Amino acid sequence: MRIPLLASAGVGACALALAVAVPAAAASSHNVSATVFGADSGSRAVTYDPAVVPTGAQMSVNISQAADGTVVALEVDGLLANRGYAAHAHVNPCGATGADAGPHFQHAVDPAAGPDRPSVDPAYANADNEVWLDLQTDANGDGRAEADLPFTFAGNRSPRSVVVHAAEATATHAGHAGTAGDRAACITLPVT
Repeated sequence: MRIPLLASAGVGACALALAVAVPAAAASSHNVSATVFGADSGSRAVTYDPAVVPTGAQMSVNISQAADGTVVALEVDGLLANRGYAAHAHVNPCGATGADAGPHFQHAVDPAAGPDRPSVDPAYANADNEVWLDLQTDANGDGRAEADLPFTFAGNRSPRSVVVHAAEATATHAGHAGTAGDRAACITLPVT
């Protein structure tokens, strides 16, 4: 927005105009894209089940943060056609097995969850506290999902991967909330 200034307005008006014209906080954005290879390849994007996520598929994640929240977008190309996929952000980078990615990233961490006990409490395992990116592919196997989150990733506490699961949707009921079947593929994210 432009604010016209009169020559006689003085220094105070110029300072006010400058304060109004400068955005309050700059947003940050991180993007990573990769071709999916076998889990033993050491690639940024890996498949653990080529029958569900084929080698050669493409995965891309974009994370945009502003002062009032975060938008995470997942785009896939070359997956199975006309199929749902559950996907979530996880706390660790991808590894040789799907378990290497660890549990789901949670903004408020479920105190009852642990390394061998994933969070299944809907108060914690939900789309407002985790990063859920369930999507539906088209006839070409391409799809996109976006999570608009009411929080930002702080300091060294950010998701390190996005895992695509074998289930076609994420469960939401008590005792199963956040579950989505086997881990079919993974893409490692940069530290934000």
